[in-house]
Amino acid sequence: MSKILIVDDSETMRVQLRRDLEAAGFQVIEGSDGVHGLETLKANPDINLVLSDVNMPRMDGLEMTKRIHEIADFKKLPVLVLTTEVSADLKTKGKEAGVLAWVTKPYVTGKLIPVLQKVLTK
Repeated sequence: MSKILIVDDSETMRVQLRRDLEAAGFQVIEGSDGVHGLETLKANPDINLVLSDVNMPRMDGLEMTKRIHEIADFKKLPVLVLTTEVSADLKTKGKEAGVLAWVTKPYVTGKLIPVLQKVLTK
């Protein structure tokens, strides 16, 4: 069973994602912002994928992604963002930080789950 870290400052979004991902067979761990997400990842090195919001307090998702990939054990860890942001400039910054895929909110469960499964089987 793949373990996914979801990082979002919205508790409502985390609850919805947890419900949908667990129903699809994933194990889910949560972080409430980039700082908490990074701490949670370090405490759970068996995480297979990170799904993060971009705009969060203390540390945004792009900075968190950059810091994740600076850690030797997590250099190849797939990070996807789930956000309302759609600007090309921000997507470019995300790619530079190491974001693998950009998914826009609101998400459709039937489209998100196959994307996660595909990334996890690579």
